Amino acid sequence: MGTAIAFEHVRKVYVDGSVAVEDLSLEVREHELLALVGPSGCGKSTTLRMANRLVEPTSGRILLGGEDVTHADAVGLRRRMGYVIQHVGLFPHRTVAQNVATVPVLLRWDRRRTTARVEELLDLVGLDPAVYARRYPHELSGGERQRVGVARALASDPPVLLMDEPFGAVDPVGRRRLQSEFARIRRELGTTVMLVTHDVDEAVRLGDRIAVLSKGGHLEQLADPVQVLAAPASPAVADLVGQGAAVRLLALGRLELGDLGPVPGGPGADQARGRAGPSDEPIALGASLDTAFARLAAASDGRVPVTDSGTVVGSLDGASLLAALHRVTRAAHDDEAAAGRTA
Repeated sequence: MGTAIAFEHVRKVYVDGSVAVEDLSLEVREHELLALVGPSGCGKSTTLRMANRLVEPTSGRILLGGEDVTHADAVGLRRRMGYVIQHVGLFPHRTVAQNVATVPVLLRWDRRRTTARVEELLDLVGLDPAVYARRYPHELSGGERQRVGVARALASDPPVLLMDEPFGAVDPVGRRRLQSEFARIRRELGTTVMLVTHDVDEAVRLGDRIAVLSKGGHLEQLADPVQVLAAPASPAVADLVGQGAAVRLLALGRLELGDLGPVPGGPGADQARGRAGPSDEPIALGASLDTAFARLAAASDGRVPVTDSGTVVGSLDGASLLAALHRVTRAAHDDEAAAGRTA
């Protein structure tokens, strides 16, 4: 996997002498979502805005596809990188279709191509073009406006999408729906994404990797979500993750064959020979551990049959679920230690 964006010893100092980012080096891989997370004042939004030169770096280099962005035309650069912010910033006097078509119009696409792209993107974000294309932003809900913002950012099919607290203005239920919808869109398109969020749960849910920043833009840890939760690299990361790490890990871990106990009923039971019946309420091998936990909590006898392609292959109880969580944690610690040895 190649590198889409590279920050090389980047520094940002404002005219009053305050340091927003100090000697930051990191890479964003092609087709991944890298979530930037950290406390207020850690420079995460500044870092994002330096990528498309809404904020100019004081020193260091930022490379987009190997090209130093500080040597590129700023306007042309921004047209190559989609940008989504918390309050969307839709033009209130333009229709949804006109908002989505903003960049294609600037790029002088012909009308037919632009219309087709607008309709394609509205479908992609779950907004029926026949219903929404002629509406104005004030006629939309907060979640619908955010979807239009994502569609507008994707209009010219940019290789990189920058997102700054994109779902922060949406209510919790709508936010979760938008996160799921966006995850689907990104899997379909393969777009490289840098996402700024203050929400650890959002970073864990959406990120392929998480960059944890502390004040001054110091990079505390850059790892996959499981490693960040299970093996914090510093007290600052542990403090950010907090006491909910084990619960968050449940959503990331997967049920494996080695986690299971014996087939319910033992050898010779009907379940061992055939298919799990509807009353068994089985769970599939490979399910997330939080799904397994929910099913286990509802089980009357504290044990749930586990199936692979419909055949019962074992059972799950509280002890085996805890063992699975320990397995996920140990693997994260091992990976972190290996990364440290090769750094």
